[in-house]
Amino acid sequence: MNAGHGLLVLMGSGETSPTMVTLHREVTAHLSREADAVILETPYGFQVNRADISTRAREYFRRSVSLATVVAPDAQNDGPSGDGGADRVRDRVRRAEWVFSGPGSPSYALGRWNTLRLGEILRERVSRGYGVTVMASAAACTVGFAALPVYEIYKAGHPPEWLPGLDLMGTLGLPVAVIPHYDNTEGGTHDTRFCYLGEPRLSALEEELPDGSAVLGIDEHTAVIVDLGTSRVRVSGRGAMTIRRKGSSTPVFGGTTLPLEQLRGLVRGTPSAAVPSSRRPPEDADDTAHRAGGGAATLQEAVAAAELKFNAAHKARDAARMADIAVELESVIAAWSADMEEDQGGEWARTVLHGMIRRLAGAAGRGLCEPERTLGRIVTPLLELRTRLRTEGAWELADAVREAVAAGGVQVRDSAEGSEWRWEGEADDQQAGSRAEA
Repeated sequence: MNAGHGLLVLMGSGETSPTMVTLHREVTAHLSREADAVILETPYGFQVNRADISTRAREYFRRSVSLATVVAPDAQNDGPSGDGGADRVRDRVRRAEWVFSGPGSPSYALGRWNTLRLGEILRERVSRGYGVTVMASAAACTVGFAALPVYEIYKAGHPPEWLPGLDLMGTLGLPVAVIPHYDNTEGGTHDTRFCYLGEPRLSALEEELPDGSAVLGIDEHTAVIVDLGTSRVRVSGRGAMTIRRKGSSTPVFGGTTLPLEQLRGLVRGTPSAAVPSSRRPPEDADDTAHRAGGGAATLQEAVAAAELKFNAAHKARDAARMADIAVELESVIAAWSADMEEDQGGEWARTVLHGMIRRLAGAAGRGLCEPERTLGRIVTPLLELRTRLRTEGAWELADAVREAVAAGGVQVRDSAEGSEWRWEGEADDQQAGSRAEA
């Protein structure tokens, strides 16, 4: 896929997580160092912590992608900007080489973008194939002809319904309702697939879609990249893009590239448009890259894997390995700290890390007391026995006792006043301290 063409990138989740760094680098590789890059804060613009979310997003793109970004604020939150302020935002978004929008409320974003007439600017970007436009999570919900008001349905108990969407996909000949978080499993005992709808509510909503249209689902930590110049579509990441028509689903797995016309056929239900294989192909480069750190694709998975390794190291009494795992987990938590999504487990991850540190401290405390509390109770009587043997002239037996304790790491030094002992681990610690001071 030629990164020099305009791109429309849709992400199911994880837009500012380590799992998407490789993809972000790919789609921004052709941008100039002074590229005008804009973050649209609108989907989360109503939240009191919107400034913190924007700061974390900017830091993520600066650190991970070397992309300097500016935030195009929601005019409602930017003071009495009036029409002039809205005009400036529209003009900046229209000219920007890269535009990004992510988590929050799809319905709030639609309301504000319609008021500011930003929807028509975004449609224009896609229709003329200009720049990189990245719509993730809540923002991805808005790009179809119908949009899901997930906040109202899942969190406020409103009846399931569709809202009119921005219909960016319509400019590509794709009459679809886009649903991110398609394979979500947060519910555990209840069905939270399909962006927290579950099967019964999605089935009911699907009946309201017109003939010739479809649901386009995007799994978590998965992206759909439409090259607007070559008219090709690629799925990247850990999951799949799913085209669902009247309950019948066709998955297109990560690593698959297909012509845009074939995707149009899947949406229309054209038999000849079927994807040849329904089985997942080998993982693509992006997926392999973000799984390189032990197979973890989310922070929760990374923490769970670290905890298992830490427990194994603790059982093996491998203090150095325990310390290494704790340090690695701290780095993982730092890498995920820029994630804009809520409830990604950051506090829980830190709780696990703190538990590791306390367990390591306990093990270290027991280790520091080992020579005096444990070895002392064993070695002192043995050395008393050795003294008696030497007094009685049983030199060979006395030497055997010395060799036995030496095999356990205890050094014995004889003097006129008697015998003294020293644990080799204590000497090693002192040498390490001397080297550190040097």
